[in-house]
Amino acid sequence: MKQAILTAILLSSLFFAGQSRLLAQQQDLLSLVEDKTPKKEHVTNAFKSTRVIDGQSMEFLGKGVLDTRILHRFGLVNSGARNLYGLDQANMRLGFDYGLLNSVMIGIGRSNVNKEIDGFLKLRPIWQSTGPHAWPLSVVLVTSMTLTTAPWSDTTRKNFYSSRLSYYNAIILGRKFSERFSLQLTPEMVHRNLVSLTEDHNDVFALGIGARFKLSRRTAFVVDYHHIISGLRPGTYQDPLAIGFDIETGGHVFQLHFSNSLGMNERAFLTETTDNFGKGAIRFGFNLSRVFTVHGKKSLDRR
Repeated sequence: MKQAILTAILLSSLFFAGQSRLLAQQQDLLSLVEDKTPKKEHVTNAFKSTRVIDGQSMEFLGKGVLDTRILHRFGLVNSGARNLYGLDQANMRLGFDYGLLNSVMIGIGRSNVNKEIDGFLKLRPIWQSTGPHAWPLSVVLVTSMTLTTAPWSDTTRKNFYSSRLSYYNAIILGRKFSERFSLQLTPEMVHRNLVSLTEDHNDVFALGIGARFKLSRRTAFVVDYHHIISGLRPGTYQDPLAIGFDIETGGHVFQLHFSNSLGMNERAFLTETTDNFGKGAIRFGFNLSRVFTVHGKKSLDRR
């Protein structure tokens, strides 16, 4: 009798053990099926930096990441050997950008050209993605304000605080087409509270084009062009154009470039570019970006 009971217990144990093993195998198979289900993923690293060269790019800093940016622009290359082909002259902008969220950025900067202070807010309501319910492109909104602190050149003009303010608004439509190529279009406008001459317009409209072609894991060729549509006197001002290379070294990103603009914020390079790139009126410059993780575990992964 005891032997029959022991045999029944042993058979029951083997049965339940087999059922548990079968259930575990079924769960493993289900997990494999679930892993193969396509998931929505956001597209990153369209550009190496949050700026193409002069203008904003579709790229963002990660949440809690601080980007210290130094923009440097020398004099005209065609000024000759007596100015060391422009290297004797130097202008710069020092800026600090911060990622509040993965799709929200703020920033502030100071330029020695016109002694300007600028600040911006950058939002990404639509983020290019792959997988179910994918978005084919990113949509980014940028708004900024610039304050000119330099003394008035015309001493007879009343020095109103509001006259020193300018505003910039833009919509960036960008897409990373492949691991090598990214392209964005930027309808943009600048409003100046005060203009120099009565024939000047307070509102300037332009279309920006930014492109990046990756040459290797750490280098890329970039183009940043802005076509002025209306608002500036014809024959006096030129379309800003900058071409160059991004070079990544650790946490730094160097942008070595040639440009026909002197200003390094949107108000300046969109409304004050007078040098003709096609006639050799070009300035050599560089942008230096260094990111720090202030809050969180992971900084911006650039590729």
